[in-house]
Amino acid sequence: MNQKHASIYLVGMMGSGKSTIGKVLARSLNMPFMDLDHQIESKCGVKIPLIFEIEGEEGFRKREAQVLEEVTRQTGIVMATGGGAILQEHNRALLRERGIVVYLKASVEELYRRTCRDRNRPLLATQDPKARLREILADREALYDEVADIIMETSSSTVTSVAHKLIERINQYRDFQCTS
Repeated sequence: MNQKHASIYLVGMMGSGKSTIGKVLARSLNMPFMDLDHQIESKCGVKIPLIFEIEGEEGFRKREAQVLEEVTRQTGIVMATGGGAILQEHNRALLRERGIVVYLKASVEELYRRTCRDRNRPLLATQDPKARLREILADREALYDEVADIIMETSSSTVTSVAHKLIERINQYRDFQCTS
């Protein structure tokens, strides 16, 4: 991978700050920002909850893998992945091969605070969304750790602070040089 053109992929749970931090990071680095979920919606012409309703999670994950394959061919982007993009080994391999992977980590309490009013989260459409978040995190945390080049806690920092700390960490990683 040519480090000057490396992409930065943000992984983590829903509500960890991937899209919000990703936009600030991309702007600071003068790189294009992409949101994998938005790319899927654009390609399918419908919102993700409808894809889940019609095709179930399995159908959605197939679409997600196809779009991830396409988008990660681009170089020099900052991309927020969907929270479950790391579930498939092929997806994790693509992310590792094609860029620097940053795991944005937050506590279940913080994830719940950030997502509790969002009705666009099919996996949280349950009686106890906080318990569901806890279950999902337990299932995925080892995969986030496995794929990550950098792990960054987001629970108690501002978006700008996390973005600046990330730039410092990315600059130390594999001689990748960001300008801000």
